Amino acid sequence: MDQVTAVDDLIFKAGLPKEEITRRYTEWAKDSHYEQHMNEENYHGPLYVAEAMVKLYPEEAARKNVSILDVAAGTGLVGMQLLRKGFSKIDALEPTEGMLSLAKSKNIYTRTFQNFLGEDSHCIEADYYDVAIICGGMGENHIPCSGIDELCRFVKPGGHVIIVMREEFLTTVAEYKDRLEPHMKNLEQEGKWEPASRTVVPKYYFNYDGIVYVFKVKQQSSRDA
Repeated sequence: MDQVTAVDDLIFKAGLPKEEITRRYTEWAKDSHYEQHMNEENYHGPLYVAEAMVKLYPEEAARKNVSILDVAAGTGLVGMQLLRKGFSKIDALEPTEGMLSLAKSKNIYTRTFQNFLGEDSHCIEADYYDVAIICGGMGENHIPCSGIDELCRFVKPGGHVIIVMREEFLTTVAEYKDRLEPHMKNLEQEGKWEPASRTVVPKYYFNYDGIVYVFKVKQQSSRDA
């Protein structure tokens, strides 16, 4: 069994309840096993996030003022890449205690929330962040289509949402097949955001391609319409 199949069986196995998934992530994070597997050679998702953020904020001096929510932050791999690019106002939303504990130890995040995205994330203020990011949080039994609605709530009008995921999940995950992109389109039609870019990227995770979505959150008047 190769590394990708082993991990998919561990965390993306159909039918796992969310409590079991967080338990498995905690076990995987022990003794740096998670970070050894998800190193920069194998997992390019955080690098693609950093590239997207640099395009949005090309002036390095301004990056320290950009407020960011890293959703499904894991052990802080995305946060580390953002920090290297000059972004420093970063919070984390991560439901897994073991992974969040490791993320906290790196002193990347200003605030941390041990919550699932959705009903559990209502503790986070509306219109608070300039950018909300999901990288690696989409998959079987992970963030549902409805979860991305919360991203629109978190982000200020004129801010951005970035979602980075394995491209094949659009067709292999039942929750997303013929549903995720239509749901994104519905949010556009409801005036909550508008698409800025949709980019297929190579070797997002091992030899699997990824997809990078960037959306611009609409003005409050449009969102409330």
